Amino acid sequence: MTINETKLQEFLGKMIKDLGAAASSSLVLIGDKLGLYKAIVNAGSVNSNQLAELTNTNERYIREWLAAQAASGYIEYHAETDSFSMNPEQISVFADEESPNYMIGGFYSLSSVMSGEAKITEAFRTGEGIGWGDHSECLFCGTAKFFRPTYKTYLTSQWLPSLEGVIQKLEKGAKVADIGCGHGCSTAIMAEAFPNSEFIGFDFHEPSIEAAKKSALEKNLQNISFEVATAKIYKGSNYDLVAFFDCLHDMGDPIGAVSHVKETLNSDGTLLIVEPMANDNLEENLHPIGRVMYSFSTTICTPSSLSQEVGLALGAQAGEKRLREVVTSGGFTKFRRAAETPFNLILEARL
Repeated sequence: MTINETKLQEFLGKMIKDLGAAASSSLVLIGDKLGLYKAIVNAGSVNSNQLAELTNTNERYIREWLAAQAASGYIEYHAETDSFSMNPEQISVFADEESPNYMIGGFYSLSSVMSGEAKITEAFRTGEGIGWGDHSECLFCGTAKFFRPTYKTYLTSQWLPSLEGVIQKLEKGAKVADIGCGHGCSTAIMAEAFPNSEFIGFDFHEPSIEAAKKSALEKNLQNISFEVATAKIYKGSNYDLVAFFDCLHDMGDPIGAVSHVKETLNSDGTLLIVEPMANDNLEENLHPIGRVMYSFSTTICTPSSLSQEVGLALGAQAGEKRLREVVTSGGFTKFRRAAETPFNLILEARL
């Protein structure tokens, strides 16, 4: 075997970057949990002593954390004043929870994946699945943190308006089921925007439903409720809209789930499916976004499906063609891509 030295050095450079990114992930969590990013933003510019005082933390740890963050390009270092600050782009990613660019949630999910590595390795050997409830708690809060900014930015302003006649129904008063709602971020966003409609969030993970109920109570939302149920047995009928937000691919029997939607939807109802953006061919997904999606799919989404009955294991990069096959197999005759973002496929199905 002959090694091309130029290619080797390029590849080693890539690996150093990847190793640095991985090593920094726990520091991002520390920065969020201790309020370090927000303290920097509020102060405008700080040194290690000032940040430690503002956050009631140890200066020596803070000094090293600041250096690591600056080396990662996550914050700015000003040598002339030996101080640190954050530019608007960094703020939108690390400190602004209302920004569609807010990425902190992904790091919580990474923490769950790393802590569960032994389980995942064993699953590779046995072929057994790993349910969502078998991961650490940080996966659930991380997922909510990661998806909420996107939903808040696009759900009511772009995705729902892209569906045929749905906005008019919601404004007048519609009945909506949010399946696999998790902590209820998507459910609450819709309920706040459309007070005349009734929203019910369903999820099979009881702690997530409890978190959703608590959040809705804090927001004093009167047109929302949550119940523990799987996608194939949730209760109710004559729904005007049934939605799956980034969860259909996690289900063991997505065709069965879609078939149940058909039974609970009214004749003029709409099925909304939001899934990670993916092309139908593998080679078209081999890019940075695909890298993230395939990685989480390997460690979370595919094991989740394999832990359930049928275990179809669509994966987080199923693509529109495969999703169409699932939806039409579940009994729907109309299917189209209603909208998209660089990270999302928004699919509409009707009877």
